[in-house]
Amino acid sequence: MGGGPVGAPRGAAKQHRTVSRVTTILETVAADPHGVRLNVLAGVLDAPKTSMHGLVKGLVATGYLHEQDGAYHLGPAVGALLAPTAGPLVEAARPTLRRLRAEFDETVMLAALVGDSVVYLDTVESTQVIRYSAPLRRRRPLYPTSSGKCLLAHLDPQQRDAHLREHFTDPAERERVQRELADVVADEVAYNRGETVPDVSAVSSAVLAPRTPAAVAVAGPTSRVADRLDAMADAVRRAAREITRRLR
Repeated sequence: MGGGPVGAPRGAAKQHRTVSRVTTILETVAADPHGVRLNVLAGVLDAPKTSMHGLVKGLVATGYLHEQDGAYHLGPAVGALLAPTAGPLVEAARPTLRRLRAEFDETVMLAALVGDSVVYLDTVESTQVIRYSAPLRRRRPLYPTSSGKCLLAHLDPQQRDAHLREHFTDPAERERVQRELADVVADEVAYNRGETVPDVSAVSSAVLAPRTPAAVAVAGPTSRVADRLDAMADAVRRAAREITRRLR
């Protein structure tokens, strides 16, 4: 049989207007550490601001851009999902993650806010045969993971309310989650008692560093950690504060 090699493209690659606009937006923002405003992006692409607005907001929603004071910067998705090596957040947290694992011998994770998802950036696993293994660099819902609860609790109130309205259509359930998130802020910790994975419990605390929404968590089989959750909560509070200090 004739034909080209397996996997060879059937035709020459061609530019796609939307893809080209998205990549130009990302490249333009990446080149300016001070951020780029919407009117500048519209000028670079010679496109109406109304056309740019939808693309830019979509990139913010998926975490590839971050808006601050009307200017756009690269968002956490670039490092959390695309970068092959550890960034400053992971490097700052790694010693603390190792210490937490040594203290409890349960799996310790570092999570980041990526758009409206939580992504685990790093993990130090328990040495025990039966343990929780966290999937890295994959989007997961913010709720009900313990890390996601922390990140959601510390979102800008308008963003948080919009997220809750979208994901909790029942008013009573939404009110319950709002009360839980208020407790997360007050207590500096969030719990997940088998809500994501049956028989796995976790506790998490937010890393409150500028432009680096993150959380540190400890997780393990409920049968092994249920009686230690209070001690773990104290430890992750201290860990989150320690990482926050390193990043400032």
